[in-house]
Amino acid sequence: MKKLFIVAAIAVIGAQLSAQETRFGVKAGYSLSTLKFKDGDTKENTDPSHTYYGGLLVEHKLSDKFGLQGEVLYSQLGGKISEKVESQEDPGTFFGIKSKRMLGTVLVPVSAKYFITENFSVSAGASFGFIISAKEKTVADLGLGMVIPGFEISGSDKMDVKDQTNTLNIAPFLGAEYALENGLFFDARYNMGVSNIAKESGDGKLTNSFLQVGVGFKFGGN
Repeated sequence: MKKLFIVAAIAVIGAQLSAQETRFGVKAGYSLSTLKFKDGDTKENTDPSHTYYGGLLVEHKLSDKFGLQGEVLYSQLGGKISEKVESQEDPGTFFGIKSKRMLGTVLVPVSAKYFITENFSVSAGASFGFIISAKEKTVADLGLGMVIPGFEISGSDKMDVKDQTNTLNIAPFLGAEYALENGLFFDARYNMGVSNIAKESGDGKLTNSFLQVGVGFKFGGN
């Protein structure tokens, strides 16, 4: 009987080891990023900023149904604002102002994965973002093109605002992935920022949320 238990235990351990699989890969894709400011009942969202991301990943399957994944990515996140301002010197005359906040961020997403089928999985986790640069670019169109067709004057200003920006940006996320047999995969996830990334926001809170849609390739596997 003792020998039977030993054989059974070895068989179970062997099955678990065979089910485990570690794969490394690369991925890149498109990000749609917005900044959200909330202060009491006041809520404001920027226009989305279109950007890209890329980096490396490692996936470890604990069994046929469950796995863990870690990544290191880089992306320029942020948001932008477009508005028209009336001239104080010439009422009735408007000029446009576009302001864009660019946050150079190293992202470290960590997630748990559930494989609904061998090729399709869903995931939940958190992305730990480390903002290594923060710049704000403002462009003013003086609107003379409205007076003389084909002619306009514009001015721009770019500032470093890293000293006004907190470094850590934590964003929980939900995602899904479809993988092909040859290692190619497609994924999408929505990251909801919860960290206040503005150092001086009073009682308010500035967060960064972003959607990611990408493609990648995993090496190795059975």
